[in-house]
Amino acid sequence: MAFLCRNVGLVLKSSRAAPALLSAARLYSSGGQYEYILVEKRGVQNNVGFIQLNRPKALNALCDGLMREVGKALDAFEDDPHIGAVVITGSERAFAAGADIKEMQNRTFQECYGGNFLAHWNRVSTVRKPVIAAVNGFALGGGCELAMMCDIIYAGENAQFGQPEILLGTIPGAGGTQRLTRAVGKSLAMEMVLTGDRINAQEAKQSGLVSKVYPVDQLVSQAVQCGEKIAINSKLVSAMAKEAVNAAFELTLAEGNRLEKRLFHATFATDDRKEGMTAFVEKRKANFKDQ
Repeated sequence: MAFLCRNVGLVLKSSRAAPALLSAARLYSSGGQYEYILVEKRGVQNNVGFIQLNRPKALNALCDGLMREVGKALDAFEDDPHIGAVVITGSERAFAAGADIKEMQNRTFQECYGGNFLAHWNRVSTVRKPVIAAVNGFALGGGCELAMMCDIIYAGENAQFGQPEILLGTIPGAGGTQRLTRAVGKSLAMEMVLTGDRINAQEAKQSGLVSKVYPVDQLVSQAVQCGEKIAINSKLVSAMAKEAVNAAFELTLAEGNRLEKRLFHATFATDDRKEGMTAFVEKRKANFKDQ
């Protein structure tokens, strides 16, 4: 959660962004535009939520205000029946170079433990709709953890992933040791956490951390296209599928298979399951109603 971006006190206000992006940023704002992120709908049918981290001079360092805004934007997309998937991205230079060190430098143990510091960052991982991380440039510390909270990670060819908290005298605190180990295995995770070394996009793909690697200028559009593929399916059934896959990290194989079977059975109580199978038999495109 920490990062190699030392100059993280600077903030680029949204008022300096392009007018079109400012308009988009107001779409889901409660009480004014967001300060640290840009928010809009994308895709041919505007059914993909889009969140862009917007602290470029700080390499998108994750301050508390930014993460709270991400949570608010995700809440809005979660409540929007037209949105079927969400993409989170940063800039071509940095997805997020880490947590804001200046913000946490003088915190005490009592403050961290008593206030359960960073607990609300986990909101990204609890969204029921699928979330895709589009990672260009640095995804270090908190930035790597944020990407791993998402359901799918696409990487640009210039992406770098790392957990360099050890170099600052601390350890990952937003799921880095847990999600990284599940994604790449013990040996590589231990090496990255204990040395602070980074891996590049191709290494991340080979290790299973990311699913696809694209040229930098194609990354975001490819992530949105993935979101569109997901969004045209039943949102209700997609949530079941996501629940089942996530359970594989928490349950034994026998328990996971039981949960999967129950969720599979549950799809037979939905109109969308009936529509999907009927459309297949009738050789036509399914028209899901999310019911």
